[in-house]
Amino acid sequence: MQQVYFDNAATTPIRDEVITGMTEVMKTNYGNASSSHSFGRSSKALIEKSRKAVASYLNVAASEIIFTSGGTEADNLILLSAVRDLKVTHIITSKIEHHAVLHTIDQLVKDYKIAVSYVDLKPNGKIDYLHLETLLKNENKTLVSLMHINNEIGNILNMKRVATLCKENSALFHSDTVQSVGHYKMDLQDIQVDFLTAAAHKFHGPKGVGFAFIRKNSGLKPVTLGGEQERGLRAGTESVHNIVGLEIALKSAYDNLEAEVAYVKDLKQYFISKIESELPNVTFNGRSSHLEKSTYTLVNVCLPISPKKAAMLLFQLDLKGIACSKGSACQSGSNQKSHVLSEILNAEDLEKPSIRFSFSIYNTKEEIDYVVAVLKAFAE
Repeated sequence: MQQVYFDNAATTPIRDEVITGMTEVMKTNYGNASSSHSFGRSSKALIEKSRKAVASYLNVAASEIIFTSGGTEADNLILLSAVRDLKVTHIITSKIEHHAVLHTIDQLVKDYKIAVSYVDLKPNGKIDYLHLETLLKNENKTLVSLMHINNEIGNILNMKRVATLCKENSALFHSDTVQSVGHYKMDLQDIQVDFLTAAAHKFHGPKGVGFAFIRKNSGLKPVTLGGEQERGLRAGTESVHNIVGLEIALKSAYDNLEAEVAYVKDLKQYFISKIESELPNVTFNGRSSHLEKSTYTLVNVCLPISPKKAAMLLFQLDLKGIACSKGSACQSGSNQKSHVLSEILNAEDLEKPSIRFSFSIYNTKEEIDYVVAVLKAFAE
């Protein structure tokens, strides 16, 4: 049976050079980076080298990069401390954010009684920037939290426009960039975002490590207490091999960005053309079929399959060796419909099966041919 992995938005296979580099660190750099002896200093030097490298790709200071266990922890740190320590009383977000943001905000409402405003969405899931501007016209200390690339439908936020609106209205701006770091270049001297988050496993690095960009003099304080690691913002012994793995993965991503973007974008275009020709009534959710207005890494497809057949679709695809998803992997196992699609689809389309297919440099057009053939046979 053929095995096809089309769930790269959930996580990606690790590059060979990342595994090699991490293995070497685990063998030779096992000292605690907080120890003062040579073993500790060696580990500390690797961490700081990685921090400088990550910072260079975003054009920021090394001191503004805080290593975390991933995007979720980074989002929690920023949002909680913004409310608790920076005295933010109003958060503007959207109803199609990742649950790492939405659930954290829900808890902040309960614990701190903050006000939350949800920016309007266009029918295709695009943020209504004029409504955002209206929401920013208030006297409360405000933080805007909007993701750069939606993990389910691939829509791309105009980060620079949002950052400018926030600055003009004295608001803070946080962006979950888990789906974009390692896939898009970002100059944070040009884009005046205050906080952003990333996870290594989304760009062919290891799981369990990511980072927060926290602009200097932000005033944020730790939410995990203990030692003084990570500039005092994230206590706990650093995972040296994971941090080095993140650095290697990010370097490989940006060193090969132009060629790899072209390759994956071509796969996406081929997938769209192939599935449209074989399943004429197929539609695409959000802006995911637009090669410039959505990320090149994924499409979200609404399939012309009866609700009765749809109930078993993912199971049947899995039996055929095909890995894909209904949406965020964080909601896997839940019987609830996608909260993202529920905001943008009508009741009739919500009853149809919508599947996210996401691609990487390790996929091929032959795999696309196989997947589309399986979908066509299932739809007949």
